[in-house]
Amino acid sequence: MSVAAIADQAPPHISRSDRPLVALLLLPGLAAIAVTFLLPLLWLVRISFSDAAPGIVTGGSGTLVNYVKIVTDPFYWRIAWNTILLAAVVCVLATTISYPVALFLARTNSRWRGVLAALAIAPLLTSTVVRTYGWMVILSDQGVINGSLLWLGIIDAPFRLANNFTAAVIALTEILMPYAILAMLSGLGRLNSELEGAAALLGANRWKIFSRIILPLSLPGIATGALLVFVLCISSFVTPRLMGGGRVFVFGTEIYSDATATLDWTRAAALSILLLVLFSCVIFIYQRIMKSIEL
Repeated sequence: MSVAAIADQAPPHISRSDRPLVALLLLPGLAAIAVTFLLPLLWLVRISFSDAAPGIVTGGSGTLVNYVKIVTDPFYWRIAWNTILLAAVVCVLATTISYPVALFLARTNSRWRGVLAALAIAPLLTSTVVRTYGWMVILSDQGVINGSLLWLGIIDAPFRLANNFTAAVIALTEILMPYAILAMLSGLGRLNSELEGAAALLGANRWKIFSRIILPLSLPGIATGALLVFVLCISSFVTPRLMGGGRVFVFGTEIYSDATATLDWTRAAALSILLLVLFSCVIFIYQRIMKSIEL
């Protein structure tokens, strides 16, 4: 779509004489998107259809061999399942835990509201790698949890909390919670205390007020937070690789392995395109959910 066509779709309050100016203002942003996203994406698509030898990016003929190998190999189906399962579990946990926090921050009138909101998103100021290493210390066999339980005599042997799927879920849930809180906070503006007061006057108890007023009005924010967590999780690499101890295989870890270990860049590109297709499917489902919520 050209810049002029985009300008023609400007809001009605923008006059026709102002549309050239709108197109001019859009041009730098569109150029930046084209250079930093569209061109690399097209190059990635080109590589994914190449049959170049490992260690070579350019060259080769156009072929579907990379996609055929991925689709017909059960190992990659397990990777896809692990990726979706990990993202789904983390999405449910992070959204469920973050919702009460976001709801409290959206409704409180405390003078400490700004401080509490800052504390809720403060983990974002720390690198994901640092936070992941922190969880490795906490969940290891001699970590804080197992060490405390062993010292208290509650258990005789440490729990297997590290280097597995559970460790990746725990770490990713905590790491992605601030994103869920921020997304839900932006979507909780539809809450109206007057509706709750009217329902209370009509005899509704707290559970009915929550289930029939607060929760339905919160659904757009919950859906947005869940989408953000899911998308960030299916593209995660550092946390599953470190917390999984090399035992948790997802798209991110396999793309990294193909690009750096085996130097099979064509297969890494094909996996990246498939991951992008998964992104698109998730966005499509999100849009359908949002339409049903609005209805």
